[in-house]
Amino acid sequence: MSPTALRVLTALVLLATLVAVLFLLPEWVWSLTVLLLSVVAATEWARLCRWTALPRLLFAAAVGLAVAMPALGFDAPSRLGPFLGVLATIFWCVVAPLTLWRAASGIGLRGFAGAMVLLPLAWSLLWLHRLPDGAWLLVAGMAFVWIADSAAYFAGRAWGRHRLAPSISPGKTWEGVVGALAGTLAYAALLSVYAGAAVRLDLVQLLILAVILTVLSVIGDLYESWMKRLAGVKDSGRCLPGHGGLLDRVDGLAAALPAWAAALWLAGWSA
Repeated sequence: MSPTALRVLTALVLLATLVAVLFLLPEWVWSLTVLLLSVVAATEWARLCRWTALPRLLFAAAVGLAVAMPALGFDAPSRLGPFLGVLATIFWCVVAPLTLWRAASGIGLRGFAGAMVLLPLAWSLLWLHRLPDGAWLLVAGMAFVWIADSAAYFAGRAWGRHRLAPSISPGKTWEGVVGALAGTLAYAALLSVYAGAAVRLDLVQLLILAVILTVLSVIGDLYESWMKRLAGVKDSGRCLPGHGGLLDRVDGLAAALPAWAAALWLAGWSA
């Protein structure tokens, strides 16, 4: 099987699994899925940090414990998930760009960054799923990142000339970013027409949110690429055939989805 065919096959399997877990199975299955994926992502993050065995284990265990709080009787995501989404948005808008600009890579900062990358994402996934029609709201938020990635890829292939961050990710271009913005703005307009009332956001709010989520997804992608460069690896892991690691697939979601959850919270949604 060619690398492209393997990549497509893996993507189809992941999409089918996501649909089944979100729409067909009980809520506890989604919670367990988020927990398992969070532990895998934490393990990959610790690998990128080049920590020894004990810090890797402790970090993965701490992330897993935080994500498992609802099962242990501490329903933190319902109370803190959207608020943590606001903090995560501040992290991605301020701390992450400054980190890339200053090339800061201390071990303490990496641990803090790992927590700000993984926990807001996991708690946002849990909180969003508990909303009325939460599965659809989750997919609607994820679609911003999926569309941004796809539009950036095709626009970059067709018109890419000016490198966005050549020292971090040589393949990304400003033309790709423009393509991503065009794609998400079009999606936001369609979402407003067909589901604006359902998400409780009007056209202007969705367009502004599309710009914010697109920029955040780009920053998330660059941040993970920078971490891989520090670690001297091409992929964060090998758990997804043709794609690399889990972090390679959720880097944009980690930056954008907490902001989507925060926006819905500010619009009046509550679990």
